[in-house]
Amino acid sequence: MSLSSNDIIDLGTRAAHVTEHYANFALSEVNDHVVRMGVMTEDFYWHYHPNSDETFLVVEGTLLLDTDGQTLELQPGQMITVPKNIPHRTRPKGGRSVNITIELTAMQTVRIER
Repeated sequence: MSLSSNDIIDLGTRAAHVTEHYANFALSEVNDHVVRMGVMTEDFYWHYHPNSDETFLVVEGTLLLDTDGQTLELQPGQMITVPKNIPHRTRPKGGRSVNITIELTAMQTVRIER
C-alpha cells in the first residue's frame, strides 16, 4: 500500500464546511481508536465513557471542559485527556470551537441528566 495526496485530511477545509450547531464525525481510524472532528457552537450534554479515555485537541476557538466542580479552558494547540468514568461536558467559548477527539472506536457514551 502506498500513500498519496488523496490521503491527506485538511482540517480547515473539513471544519469550514460544517454549518450545524454541533457536528461530530470520524476522520480516520488508528488501530482500535477513532480520530474525530467536533465542531460546536452550542454546549454538549453531560456524559461519561465507562470503557474509554477521551482526548481533546483544540484546533480553532476556545473549548471549555466542565467536570464536577471545575471548568478548564483550552486554546488552539492545547490538548487534554479525560479518563474513563469521569463525568464531563464540552462547550465553546465565544461562538465556535473545533476540536479533534481520539477515543476507542467502540466507546460507550452514557448521558447524565442534570
